[in-house]
Amino acid sequence: MDDLAIRLLNDPPLPGPANMARDESLMTLVGTGASPPTLRLYQWIEPTVSLGYFQRYTDFLAMPPPVSNLAVVRRPTGGGAILHDLELTYSLALPMGYALLKNGPNRVYEMAHDAIITALRDFDVTPARCGESDGSGAARGPFFCFARRHCYDLLIGPDKIAGSAQRRTRHAVLQHGSIVLGNRFAQQPTAVVMQPFEESLQQLRGSFPQALQASLKIDVAPSKWSERELEVAEGLQEKYAGDEWTRRS
Repeated sequence: MDDLAIRLLNDPPLPGPANMARDESLMTLVGTGASPPTLRLYQWIEPTVSLGYFQRYTDFLAMPPPVSNLAVVRRPTGGGAILHDLELTYSLALPMGYALLKNGPNRVYEMAHDAIITALRDFDVTPARCGESDGSGAARGPFFCFARRHCYDLLIGPDKIAGSAQRRTRHAVLQHGSIVLGNRFAQQPTAVVMQPFEESLQQLRGSFPQALQASLKIDVAPSKWSERELEVAEGLQEKYAGDEWTRRS
């Protein structure tokens, strides 16, 4: 692999705290140079609401059922809440100084979403970038991310099919996002275009990394977690499962 290569990790469905702990582990270790730039693809073991970093937990409690009865976790990234269910979730951890960041971290939104557009063409779907933002901020705007609009969001007609959020540290950029394949919860407005779910999911797990590789002209190669990465993630799970992190307002 060359210095620009991105490692691909394909994870099985996991609980919310485990998913967020793994993303933070990657951000931390990629930032120190202990891990390579990494694209992670994953799912959720049960329908789970992830709150943005700045969102109030009381806003989640105020949602009517069934949303308020679902599992909940708080993300390390900002933005609105996401109800993770019939989707493919990705995270991309890149070190500061990485060549693809030379034009700034917003470039990560562009390159990831361009790859999503290409990958979804296999489903005869052509999303378009929203192009403008609605003024939603860290702690303001609709509860659900998919009811908000950011210029990089991907839409089919008026409905969002993919959105992403970032966490930036001095050493790394962590971006993760959701690509919706179906919707069983009307409370979260999304585009719904692909069925059956499992078949579409497996196809997207293959086509998204391929599209990213073709777009960036760099290697995106399957690999495995290191023992150190899993050890750090295990140590972070208590944080993401705990009330102090999740329920703060």
